[in-house]
Amino acid sequence: MTHNILVVDDEPKLCDLLASALSQNDIQVFTASNGLHALKVLEQEDIDLVISDWRMPGMDGPQLLAEVKVRYPQLPVIVMTAYSTVKNAVQSMRNGAFDYIAKPFDIDELDITVNKALQFRDILKDNQRMRAELEEHQQIDSLVGDSPTFRRVLQAVDSVRESNATILLTGESGTGKEMVARAIHKHGNRADKPFVAVNCAAIPEGLLESEMFGHRKGAFTGAMADRVGRFMQADKGTLFLDEVGDMPLALQAKILRALQERVIEPVGDQRERKVDVRVIAATNKNLLEAVANKEFREDLYYRLNVFPIPLPPLRERLEDIAPLARHFAHTLGATAGKRITGFSPEALQAMASYPWPGNIRELQNCVERATIVASGSVIEEDDLPAYLFASRPTVDGARVPLNVGTGVPPDLDAALVEVEKSYILAALQQSNGVQAAAAQLIGISERSFWYRLKKLGIHVDKIVR
Repeated sequence: MTHNILVVDDEPKLCDLLASALSQNDIQVFTASNGLHALKVLEQEDIDLVISDWRMPGMDGPQLLAEVKVRYPQLPVIVMTAYSTVKNAVQSMRNGAFDYIAKPFDIDELDITVNKALQFRDILKDNQRMRAELEEHQQIDSLVGDSPTFRRVLQAVDSVRESNATILLTGESGTGKEMVARAIHKHGNRADKPFVAVNCAAIPEGLLESEMFGHRKGAFTGAMADRVGRFMQADKGTLFLDEVGDMPLALQAKILRALQERVIEPVGDQRERKVDVRVIAATNKNLLEAVANKEFREDLYYRLNVFPIPLPPLRERLEDIAPLARHFAHTLGATAGKRITGFSPEALQAMASYPWPGNIRELQNCVERATIVASGSVIEEDDLPAYLFASRPTVDGARVPLNVGTGVPPDLDAALVEVEKSYILAALQQSNGVQAAAAQLIGISERSFWYRLKKLGIHVDKIVR
């Protein structure tokens, strides 16, 4: 594994000495003359270890250490000092330094300390990778639902996952576009290669080209070393361009060329680099409308829109709210150290009656909040956020049950039947179709429950498959 080490010292000769002593086949050494210079290098490069002098003009070693711990809390720092007092050493360790070395130092001792720090960094990276993989699996598992509209999405994913076709995911914010993109990658022919996600709306316009294609050292002010862009990072794998509709027009032409010719040109480099990436783009904008308004290139639109997959908003897949909520409650409950077994019928009905403008992301946040608040293993209606009930009428401070208006219904018997039916359907969804459990949820006998099913014409096998 290749490691990058940053040496920070105001003495150029010492920097050169350390660079020479540490440089090996698997170690690349960067240097900085002071703390501020070091922070700029850290912004540009993926550094695994910082070795910093204690006393420097401007930002000294202790100040740099404090700043690194705030910005890069898992990055180990070794402090060097000619003032090798116990006080300085102890203070640096208390402030978060991995270790310290005293000048003049022994090269063998330096190697031992550096190797320990790099091993520590590798362990942290492995933990991050495992957490990311677990997160990815959870995101893929979140493709939950059996509604007709979402079934069409799953069918589209299954039909395109083994191909290398460019995919355009469209839909409102929060509909799960990145989860679908990860599922396509995970179950496709590039699953063992990188999945690289770029949010085109989150990167400043001036840095987008460098972020996408990389740059050469000295290409612009602040480019202190070569940088690999996202296209090269995703080589042989999948590049996910999120919020592609927010990409500046100037960059769109270069993205188009990369997609058409499968070559990129890093900023400040005249040499072309071949890339093999599968591109999945996503947007919550109407790109055809953006094309008509000259805000998006028409040729790029057709290059991206090879295999479009529209994602439905949650309000168009109401049947999926209960299984999604149960999935989130199970996952989030385990994270919070709680065992959540499900939702009360009233809670499920309340969620089914809310329009969810934030879609799946909002539902997940809602369930997370309810999981924290819930005092028992079942999430009740009162555990849900108050905004779900903002439009529900109240009488004497109490919420009117769902499906019941404030006025007198024209047919009371029909209104009561609808209320009864909604509770039974919610109970069946909650119990996964187990009638005995559903009857227990709403506090009636199995015989009475079976009678109501027959009376209301409810077929269990059509509700839970």
